[in-house]
Amino acid sequence: MTAVLLPPSADLDLAPLAAALTPRALVTDPDVVAAHSEDKALFCAVGQARALVRAATIEDVQATLRFAHAHAVPVVPQGARTGLSGGANAMDGAILLNVAKMNAVLDVNPVEKTATVQPGVVNLDLKKHLEPFGLAYPPDPGSVAISSIGGNVATNAGGLCCVKYGVTRDYVRSLKVVLADGSLTTVGRPTAKGVAGFELSHLFVGSEGTLGVVVEVTLDLVPALPDPLTAVGLFPTSTAAARTVTAFMESGAQPSMLEFIDGPTIGMINAYGDFGLDDGTGAMLLVQSNGDGSPERAQAELESFSRIARENGATDVTYSDDPRDSELLVAARRAISPAIEAYCHREHLGELVDDVCVPLARMADFSSALDAISARYPDNLIASCAHAGDGNFHPCVFFDQDSEESNRLAQEAFGEIMAAGLALGGTITGEHGVGYLKAEWLAKELDPASRALHLAIKNALDPKGILNPGKMLRAL
Repeated sequence: MTAVLLPPSADLDLAPLAAALTPRALVTDPDVVAAHSEDKALFCAVGQARALVRAATIEDVQATLRFAHAHAVPVVPQGARTGLSGGANAMDGAILLNVAKMNAVLDVNPVEKTATVQPGVVNLDLKKHLEPFGLAYPPDPGSVAISSIGGNVATNAGGLCCVKYGVTRDYVRSLKVVLADGSLTTVGRPTAKGVAGFELSHLFVGSEGTLGVVVEVTLDLVPALPDPLTAVGLFPTSTAAARTVTAFMESGAQPSMLEFIDGPTIGMINAYGDFGLDDGTGAMLLVQSNGDGSPERAQAELESFSRIARENGATDVTYSDDPRDSELLVAARRAISPAIEAYCHREHLGELVDDVCVPLARMADFSSALDAISARYPDNLIASCAHAGDGNFHPCVFFDQDSEESNRLAQEAFGEIMAAGLALGGTITGEHGVGYLKAEWLAKELDPASRALHLAIKNALDPKGILNPGKMLRAL
């Protein structure tokens, strides 16, 4: 795109914008603006925004975009800023449009089995809100306790349960979206079925704030999920665990969770909390089955996993029907992010979190590729976990933040990991999004016709190029 935006240094009278907003929604204090200018990604540019809008209403969002559109000012949509790709980072001269204050659950409809929420609602808060209704919202990212529904929509987040229950897109019935010129539209459908026109809601899911700002989401729900049985398989190598995943899923299994944790990550988890995982193992698979409510089916599925795991070299397989065991093991899996953060703090390291997804049949090949990359970068530890049932790996590359060479090698290894995923027929991001971090790689993944189609859609919806420029579509 070659949109001409207002130069970052140009003077701009923000008084008309302030007058159109909820009182005190516009913030120009440099320290406050700076504090809202980045997400959790490393190696991503962070510009100097001219202002922050803390939107409290749909009208605030509309007023911001009308003003920005009229003056050709870039706008960076934001929520909880828990992203890992730099998608919420400021650019010079931009207005940061934060919707975290729009955090109400507006409606739960037990007949339609839907919930209508504002974008700032935190995923875990929604799950708790639904419990008295006997309903559940399955998408369950590792950041469930801190990430917002709007952010989940922006990146099409998945998580621990998506192996059986799908990702965010599968539950979006309709969206209210404010477009670049400030107009409000509803996309999707009001009913369980509907084929009138294009399915435009799917266009906005995963668009990372480049096509519009989501201000309301109606989600499909399911009955409360049955309690699962849990199994753990221990393996001498990551590749043996990956082979097990492929064979287990090929058998027709439908686990409600299938997670992978490698040896180095297990060590970090144990150092972080009293989880009692086996420090001496090469890799671990955590499997849950709820048998769609049938304990007998769940037990049969875990028995099948046990057999397949042993055939593929597992050193130990155990399973339990004790809910306390399940809770502890899932808590250990959810502890990965804070455990890595504690490890980095203790060792004075930085981390680059990757998000490569490969076909299930190529899981072992990708695991072997990771081993080879690790061998080429012996001074940069590479540790990995995965939503294994989806082939979605999250390798972490650790580096000495004070060493330019270590920083350079970490970024090089990070790129090799993405290249390995693409070579195996995979994708550069399964759920974290492209943002700033992977924009150059998106151009490598998409073919020329797809790149042109992306730009045509962007130009049609945002002709002035004000929505989150310089990020996801930068290199197309």
